[in-house]
Amino acid sequence: MILKNIFTKIFLFLLAIPLLLHAQNRVKVEGIVIDENLKPISNVIITVQSSGSAAQTDSLGKFTLQLAPGSKILYFKLLGYTTKTVQVKLITGQDFNITTTLRRNLKLLAEVKVEDKTSRNQNMVRLNPALINQLPSVSGNFESILKQLPGVSVNNELSSQYSVRGGNFDENLIYINDIEIYKPFLIRNGQQEGLSLINPDLVNSVKFSAGGFSSRYGDKLSSVLDVQYKNSDTSRFQIGLGTNGVSATAFSLPGKLKYAFGFRQKQNKFILNSQPLVGSYDPQFYDFQSLLSYDINKKVTLQALGVYNTSRFGIIPLSQTTEFGTLQQAFRLKVDYEGQEVDSYNNVVGALTLNYKPNHKLNFKWINAAFFITEKETFDIYGSYVFEEVNNDFGGPNIGTIKTNRGIGAYQNYGRNQLEADVYSSEVRMLYSRKKMLWEAGFKAQKDVINDKVKEFSLADSAGFILPNNANQFVLSESVEAKNQVSTTRLSGFLENNYEFGKFNLTSGLRAYYNNFTNEFIPSPRAILTFKPHANKDLIYRLASGLYTQQPFYREMRLFDGKVYQQTKSQKSVHIVASSDYKFRGLGTNLKFSVEAYYKILMDLVPYKIENLRIRYYANQLATGYATGLDMRINGEFIDGLESTFRLSLMKTAEDIVGDSRNIKDANGNISTIYPGYINRPTDQRINFSAFFQDRLLKSPTYKVHLNLLYGSGLPVGPPKAPRYQDVYKIPAYRRLDIGFSKNILDPNARHQPRLFKKYLDSFIIYAEVFNLLNINNTVSYLWITDVDNTQYAIPNFLTARQLNVRLIAKF
Repeated sequence: MILKNIFTKIFLFLLAIPLLLHAQNRVKVEGIVIDENLKPISNVIITVQSSGSAAQTDSLGKFTLQLAPGSKILYFKLLGYTTKTVQVKLITGQDFNITTTLRRNLKLLAEVKVEDKTSRNQNMVRLNPALINQLPSVSGNFESILKQLPGVSVNNELSSQYSVRGGNFDENLIYINDIEIYKPFLIRNGQQEGLSLINPDLVNSVKFSAGGFSSRYGDKLSSVLDVQYKNSDTSRFQIGLGTNGVSATAFSLPGKLKYAFGFRQKQNKFILNSQPLVGSYDPQFYDFQSLLSYDINKKVTLQALGVYNTSRFGIIPLSQTTEFGTLQQAFRLKVDYEGQEVDSYNNVVGALTLNYKPNHKLNFKWINAAFFITEKETFDIYGSYVFEEVNNDFGGPNIGTIKTNRGIGAYQNYGRNQLEADVYSSEVRMLYSRKKMLWEAGFKAQKDVINDKVKEFSLADSAGFILPNNANQFVLSESVEAKNQVSTTRLSGFLENNYEFGKFNLTSGLRAYYNNFTNEFIPSPRAILTFKPHANKDLIYRLASGLYTQQPFYREMRLFDGKVYQQTKSQKSVHIVASSDYKFRGLGTNLKFSVEAYYKILMDLVPYKIENLRIRYYANQLATGYATGLDMRINGEFIDGLESTFRLSLMKTAEDIVGDSRNIKDANGNISTIYPGYINRPTDQRINFSAFFQDRLLKSPTYKVHLNLLYGSGLPVGPPKAPRYQDVYKIPAYRRLDIGFSKNILDPNARHQPRLFKKYLDSFIIYAEVFNLLNINNTVSYLWITDVDNTQYAIPNFLTARQLNVRLIAKF
């Protein structure tokens, strides 16, 4: 612990040295770039002749540079505009302000729209990475912003896991710079989760699809998240300090060799201390990432990505008091604990990408990656409890006193689990473009080796029924001991064509895969048809369909007893998605309205239960199912310069498990067979609503308010070890409101800017946030106990309470 803290301070100190040296004897150059219509232009690159300095304009067209005194030549460049050269003379001690106009180059401007047009044609939503820092979020992870997107379900603010359109956490593809990444396997709850692999400070662009995505993306049932990192930035250094941790990033300037380094440390003890479970928490989460890119020549670029992500979670629980019930009947559970839990999750990633572009039409990419994942769980916790019914006579003298003792008991959870996963992959991709046609192809070989050791048991002694009354029949409610090794070779490839004809655009492709565990070879055809009826109206319609398959990785193979089921097959889904989005002018600003209706046919499903964040598969069972729904979203800058978004998702998903019929004997001894048929899937969350709204506080341009509202209707749940058809209860709806306030001390519109800050910093933003403003007790799971009358009760496990957070972000 001490060594880690010392290392953190040394790292930040070393990172600060070049910042201070960089700031000496500099003149601050501030400016704004506009077009012929006097509108600000964002993303303009400003470089300085014979210097490594560079800048980029923000959404308001503004930029800042720190330069040495003397005569300088500035170049203003943006694709679609004619490059402009400006000569300036800088004097020591005098700031320099400049306004520059760029003129459109109609020939090049068409290229600017290609990226956005391609995303829309391929049924992808583009996200603004700048929103990540503005969103008030308990976890601080990048995935928090996804909860504002259509089709994404929400029910846990501590976790970076998410489900999409009736799928579970395992059904989502995630890429960083075209490299597929993997989530932890053994995570049971959000407390254990540390920092997700995606570093928000390094993100350059984000694309997301909730279904009906193209063949270039791999083999999962639900969604794809495509993240691209940046390795150069106008602000070379950024440091973040907050109640829950620190972060630091360093970027190179544009050049032949480009790099980015990121460090994050998370210590969310304050958040965890607000939970009902009282104890000594010891969460320690660290993440180091680097991205290097070297232009060997004009045609060849070599890029290397390195990640070291480590999470350690420890807790010595002491006690917990949970009050629940209704107006008619109130209960209280008091638990005293003994023992402790120590978990660790380590993920090391190394990737090397060679990019070769022989001409402007052809591009080759060779991607090599290796993942080394090590996860350990060690816990031995004994809890003794008293279960009471409480007097709830409001206004009476005995309110809150014990009315009836419903029972006493104890439970114990023990585990010594370890999982190691090594994943190696090599992929070749080719891209060939013509005027109205784009071809893309790829082939990937992957080898993954899983070593898993499981040894755990749980004991529930509700109301003393097991001990001491039945001491001669010591029964464990669950006991698992297994040792597994699974080695799988996977081959996949795809061929995709994008063709534009008239008002239509067709993206069609074929993907195929094979693995030697299931010995399946499955082709996966996919197609997306886009229609734009009006040349002068930004309205498009899309129809997407395809077969999506998901090979078993490991968790889908493992039975409840820890053994691997050798007959596991790939799960399959047919997506049918009809969608439209419309960009228009409304409320005095530019807005975008999107709507999607979908139906998914689910085949060869492996049923499962979700216990908090732990997914447990019935590996030896199969099911068929469906998911259908409607997603709507409107987003835009309702307030100038501040993007907001609102979305509503309606969804229904169900499955029919093969062979889940049961025989029932009536009072006369007659036996009848009951067929449950279609039952709600564990992710059947019918309604999801989210809103992220930003405004200027008190009509001041420098004070901002950020509001994050989330609602998700109840989820199906049932007693442990019960068949799936008995999951007929509901976890209460998830309701949460987070609010944040921010001020950029160096905002160009600020009346007063501290000279010392202005001299050395590009921006200095202070955030004050209140998590769970309404202090709502959201339920994430249940503890099931039985009272003296043999009545079973579900005791809710609550998520985080109201909490204040403060953080600072400084850019140099």
